[in-house]
Amino acid sequence: MAVVVADGLSALAVHRHAVPFLIRLEEQAKAEGWSLSPVIMVEQGRVAVADEVGELLGAQMVVILIGERPGLSSPDSLGLYFTYAPKVGLNDAHRNCISNVRLEGLSYGMAAHRLLYLMREACRRQISGVNLKDEAQLQTLDSDGSAEHSDKPIGNFLLDGPAAPH
Repeated sequence: MAVVVADGLSALAVHRHAVPFLIRLEEQAKAEGWSLSPVIMVEQGRVAVADEVGELLGAQMVVILIGERPGLSSPDSLGLYFTYAPKVGLNDAHRNCISNVRLEGLSYGMAAHRLLYLMREACRRQISGVNLKDEAQLQTLDSDGSAEHSDKPIGNFLLDGPAAPH
């Protein structure tokens, strides 16, 4: 898989989170037998540049790590955009996004876990984007990065309503 890093809209996000995430991704990818390309750096890049890089390298898949638009509470959020069979001209519907990768958001380990799930499913089904849903089993990660399965479902506070009193 080709790996691209671009500053996007937040160079701070890339500065803070790209290397720690890539270390976690490399650990998990190696454990599953995946190989990653050397990292390609793009200054002032946007998401679609990954498709061109992936096509030029003849990569089966590409992921771009890119600084997301800063918000009021997250000036350093990193986004991951994954594409299977990258080529120039693809639109956002062909990409999967994993967003808010940062210490206060989605952990590096969980983001790597979700990306590896998308990689496995993309290869199996030969698709990415809106036709490939991120159905990675939600797991909690302990400090060494190993996955610990939980039978407790994780809800959505916006949809689940108030918690029942104990």
